[in-house]
Amino acid sequence: MQQAQTPVPESVRISFLGGLGEIGRNCAVIELDGRMLLLDCGVMFPGPDTPGIDLVLPDFTYLKENADRIEGCLLTHGHEDHVGGLAFLLRDLSTLDVYGSELTLGLASNRISEAGMTRRARFVPLADSERLSIGPFDVEVIPVTHSVPHGFATAIHTPQGVVLHSGDFKLDMTPVDGRTTDLARIGAIACDEGVRLLLSDSTNADQPGFTASESEIGKVVRLLFERYEDRRVIVTCFASHVHRIQQVVDAAAATNRVVATLGRSMAKNFALATDLGVLSVPPGILVDIEDIDDYPPGRVCVVSTGSQGEPMSALARLAAGENRFLKVEPGDVVIVSAHAIPGNEWAVAKVIDGLCRVGAEVIYEGLEEVHASGHAKQGELKTLLSVAEPEWFVPVHGEYRHLVSHARLAQSMGVPAASALVCEDGDSLVLDGDGLRRDGKVPAAYLFVDGIVGGVGHGVLRDRRTLADEGVVVVVVTLDSETGEILGGPEVETRGWVHAPEADDLIEELRTVAAAALAGLADKRGHGQSAHGPAGLDVASRAIRTAVGKVVGERTRRRPMIVPVVMEA
Repeated sequence: MQQAQTPVPESVRISFLGGLGEIGRNCAVIELDGRMLLLDCGVMFPGPDTPGIDLVLPDFTYLKENADRIEGCLLTHGHEDHVGGLAFLLRDLSTLDVYGSELTLGLASNRISEAGMTRRARFVPLADSERLSIGPFDVEVIPVTHSVPHGFATAIHTPQGVVLHSGDFKLDMTPVDGRTTDLARIGAIACDEGVRLLLSDSTNADQPGFTASESEIGKVVRLLFERYEDRRVIVTCFASHVHRIQQVVDAAAATNRVVATLGRSMAKNFALATDLGVLSVPPGILVDIEDIDDYPPGRVCVVSTGSQGEPMSALARLAAGENRFLKVEPGDVVIVSAHAIPGNEWAVAKVIDGLCRVGAEVIYEGLEEVHASGHAKQGELKTLLSVAEPEWFVPVHGEYRHLVSHARLAQSMGVPAASALVCEDGDSLVLDGDGLRRDGKVPAAYLFVDGIVGGVGHGVLRDRRTLADEGVVVVVVTLDSETGEILGGPEVETRGWVHAPEADDLIEELRTVAAAALAGLADKRGHGQSAHGPAGLDVASRAIRTAVGKVVGERTRRRPMIVPVVMEA
């Protein structure tokens, strides 16, 4: 009698669509038994090297090609870099089940509603420590502390063992709401089942020590309110940072101040958190921004958006004197209770300068302890590693240097070097009986949003950077449609290259060079080349671009964009 063979456990595939090598675009796909589960779907904010871009999304190609296999999307917490991409993904899907804490779903639904995609999303709220089946996925959500309340780590119990995703977290022993990271449950999983693979937040992996408790910031805010008891105080922070907002409200109540919100997202999140009981606001303390002039300066606190220096944000408009609800007066105190996201430092500095110019006293990180990170530093990351004791480790969520630092940290905690894989966007991994290995790539290019999704590619961005760095030279000429002779021009216009009134001789030389290039085409017409039509226009354009570009480079050592405009008459 032939003995029955033991079935081979189903392998698990993990693919990264974003978040590995940058701050933002966090999105991963877990695959089991032919089905797919998304972990987060975030955006990345543009930097100085992406002029005109509104947002940067993950590449949804892999998801669109496999839309019928997607079971749902599990959101670890409510920050835009983890939930902001859903509104765009839903445009390509007929429907999607979205899982997360009630607050996380509320924050995500705001953006989805604005995009008119609410009917395509089915929201499934999860409670702390809940365990449920999502298709073939046995999922358990574990409370973690972060800078937005009600974040989750995610344990996926698979035939290949537990895949534990930390989410964004820190180990705050004295959080504002008393909800700590559940290390005990993680330890129990490690003891009972073992953690086969740990995916862990790397944002602060290059920073030694431990992240300060959020409750410490409240003490500093209270002292500042008392120090400036006769002055109006404006506090700016992330609109999703409900615990920071709670401490501002508490400090205002303790110093007999009313509170007004400034900025649409701040007002919406304030209302959402209050409705859910996450934010506690004493009766009578909240007033409309239009009514704050009814109170003396020492009784006013304004909570504003714009901590990242966004050009159209409430705080940026205050700095420019363009906010229709509020004008910063000399003597006002502005507390910037946030840390600049990498790439936003220049924008934040510009806003702070603007506030100082109009006479405000600006207090920011470095002057006072007005901000605490929501991400674990090395001491906390080591603690999680020692509790989870993973067999395999992949650092996630951070720039490449953060991932490398985290991998080295894991090795110092006993994870073999061969078992700590540093991955990048697009990498696909397979976890099976032989361990964890790389297995191909998935599309993971940047998807740029400039009014419309995907309307801007790398070529357009390259042109924009050229225009910004070098300027443009436009050569306009009209040719006879039959003979190819010049009927008008060439005329030369420049922007951002040289100041035309001071460069008349150079502009005239370019006209002469362009005319000579067109005249030189006459010799080729005798050999059968068309003097008119689309082909002839292309030839004329190339001749002008080559001749003018050579002179521009020789005379100015610069490379502006050369744009020939050749017309027929």
